[in-house]
Amino acid sequence: MAARVLITMEDLEAAVRANAAFEAAGFKTTMVSALDDLRSAVRRTDPDLMVLTGGLRETGMARTLAEVAEARLATLGLAEPTDADTADLTRRLGLSGVLLKPVPADEVVAAGRRLIERKKLQLRTGILGEDPGIREVLSRIEQMAPVTSTVLIQGASGTGKELVARALHDLSPRRGKPFIPVNCAAIPESLLESELFGHEKGAFTGAAERRLGMFELAEAGTIFLDEVGEMPLATQVKLLRVLEERAFFRVGGVQPIKVDVRVIAATNRPLRELMDAGLVRADLYYRLNVLPIYIAPLRERRGDIPILVRRFIAEFSRLHDRPFKGITQEAMQILVEAPWPGNVRQLRNLVESMVVLAPEGEIRAPDIPREIRESGRNLPVLVPGGGGSREISGQELQVIVQSLLDLRLQVEDLRRRLDDMPHRIEVIDAGRWPPAAGRKDEVVVGRVGSWPAGGGERTADSGQRTAVGETPLWEGAERPAEVIVWEQGMKMAEVERAAIAAALKATRGNRRKAAEMLGIGERTLYRKLKEYELEGVVPGG
Repeated sequence: MAARVLITMEDLEAAVRANAAFEAAGFKTTMVSALDDLRSAVRRTDPDLMVLTGGLRETGMARTLAEVAEARLATLGLAEPTDADTADLTRRLGLSGVLLKPVPADEVVAAGRRLIERKKLQLRTGILGEDPGIREVLSRIEQMAPVTSTVLIQGASGTGKELVARALHDLSPRRGKPFIPVNCAAIPESLLESELFGHEKGAFTGAAERRLGMFELAEAGTIFLDEVGEMPLATQVKLLRVLEERAFFRVGGVQPIKVDVRVIAATNRPLRELMDAGLVRADLYYRLNVLPIYIAPLRERRGDIPILVRRFIAEFSRLHDRPFKGITQEAMQILVEAPWPGNVRQLRNLVESMVVLAPEGEIRAPDIPREIRESGRNLPVLVPGGGGSREISGQELQVIVQSLLDLRLQVEDLRRRLDDMPHRIEVIDAGRWPPAAGRKDEVVVGRVGSWPAGGGERTADSGQRTAVGETPLWEGAERPAEVIVWEQGMKMAEVERAAIAAALKATRGNRRKAAEMLGIGERTLYRKLKEYELEGVVPGG
């Protein structure tokens, strides 16, 4: 069946060209003349894609799109050439994609086709969002679902790890077989082995009859081991045997039981850190981490919050039979800025509460619980400086302090692990740089560079004073060292950018080593390089 496309006629010329191109590509198209007709047109045509040829900044566009959100269609906006902030449009309107005019009609068709396929996958999996991280998760699900290899899903609580696991199962050849979820943290340690592998009659006090375990119940299907890092070490050994030999013994049993089960594991704590702490066996970690998926916390993909809020509003309005007008822009901004420690689960529960309790049928700022309204508010804190004082937000100060603490921990770890490497990281502990004219408020965060060729320590006052990004020559050093200086008024993004650039310089452009030096994953580093426009920068040696 041909996909259906609804095209608005706000920009008539663009609409006519797009309509002709979609029809030539085999799509079934409908053109609608005015924004007021959009809702009825969506109900009438049930489109897979809606192309908005203009009027994206018009009053009422956000409300109209919120009202048709329940239709679960992909939306492509064509923005004016002067409207460079496409990210804001995408977030504010909950669009699936935005193209800047003028754009060739064949590119509109290609973009529309991609959005339709992505939306179909989202509808099948229930995983919503347009953030690049979510797109990567969906792409990995498509790649991993057809095979039987073990998958390790990592992400904070409430990010949707079980949703991803179910999607992997539902899109796999095992979709008609059992999907058995097991929360390893919720089962007492003394009972976990029996729950997983079953037991024979008389195996222990109270074992009055034989019982099948979760692995047997999942035969030919999928078993989802949530919070696998909480599994006792003794049980980890038995799980490793299942992964390697596809066989196990019931508790009290003497005959091995063969099993055909795909294992998907999940953890809300980095499993590598648990392995380093001795809480997870190294051989089990490497056996689980065959196909990895990482789900970012909601605070790292705030652009998806309006999309999720609108979808949850539509869902709970229908579920509770509450005609709903949506959410005000002020209320939405509060939700976007909140920290969301409980991630998507917390947001979903909050939206359901507000849909039920909002007196006017529209979520307004006062309808949001006070703890949420105030959680994203910047509390002023007085910070003394060399030339006076200024107020910075408590949230900003907290980020700075936490980053300094993280940097100290990372450096201490690197000092232990990189003694035999030619480059090291040295932190100058919050020491004041020697004051100079007009620059008394600098605090040295650290420097990345080579160990002095002649041996021995170099201190802060053995070099010359510099700002972020400049390179002083340290007497006796093999190559220039990098100094990172935090000054009043600087954003954390500037410090982070300088640290990344310094790590790249210290590793001579080796991104894998730079990621290890910074204590982050390579994927995170690549995202940061793009965010800070450092992709094409390969520092010299």
